[in-house]
Amino acid sequence: MAVSALGQDTVEQGTESPIAGVAPTATVQPVLSRARVRALVRRPTFVISATILVFWILAALLWHVVGLNPYSDTGKMLAAPSWSEPFGTDELGRSVFARTLAGADRALLIGPLGSILATLIGSTLGVIAGYFRGWVDTVLTRIFDVLVVLPPIIFLIVLVTGFGSSTVALILSIGVVYAPGIARIIRAAVLAEMGKGYVVSAQLQRESRLRIMALELVPNVWPTILIQVTLSLASAILMTATLSFLGLGAQPPSPDWGLQINSNMIYIEQQWWTVLFPALAVASLVVSVQLIADNVKEASQP
Repeated sequence: MAVSALGQDTVEQGTESPIAGVAPTATVQPVLSRARVRALVRRPTFVISATILVFWILAALLWHVVGLNPYSDTGKMLAAPSWSEPFGTDELGRSVFARTLAGADRALLIGPLGSILATLIGSTLGVIAGYFRGWVDTVLTRIFDVLVVLPPIIFLIVLVTGFGSSTVALILSIGVVYAPGIARIIRAAVLAEMGKGYVVSAQLQRESRLRIMALELVPNVWPTILIQVTLSLASAILMTATLSFLGLGAQPPSPDWGLQINSNMIYIEQQWWTVLFPALAVASLVVSVQLIADNVKEASQP
């Protein structure tokens, strides 16, 4: 009877009071209600940013379907933009237009996968730290604090130097670099949930720790996890281009945007188009993703 009374007193959210032997489950609120989605699509910055993102996704998926060849020599080196070559050609006579569209392929492969990996690692460690607390939380938090202090680009350079610049290695490196920051945020969200009735009741019903973390806590911090995916995505895309610009990412003849900027820097004063268009591609994608993340974050707040 004492256990039952305690379970009833501590339920702060969820369904009805617990029936004997059944722990209450928390009411999981959707990230965005229909009203908030309608308000979101009325925001000009969201609509414009989403349109730009969709354009680059289509470019990454369809550039080879429409017959663009980012590797072929047009026979006109460093030709200015024209009707036949709207973005001009580079130092090897390759179409800058074709290479700019094809560059979206790599940007939207490494960046998103690295961001998702970082969120998976960070969310898992954050939930563990927030649930167990005590020495587990202390050890993990100290590790997070040390890694977060390191500048991301320096951390990435060290990892890439040690493990290589293959696609898999870059995805893993980005995942490791951004995971600690995400873990700290998810830990804080889990700590805020730990004192609520549905968690206490599940513990009183002697549910396994794994079940409580996976089926009780994760659904209730899911909005925070989703926001972290979108917020880290823009940084991951920018870091991918930065590594290629520094010569630590994609290698010639890849149409990677960062590599294009690096290869044509010496022509920027006279043949500006060889640098301008890939730079605009990076900027437009990064800014659009960041604005989408900011809009979703604002719309999801009560």
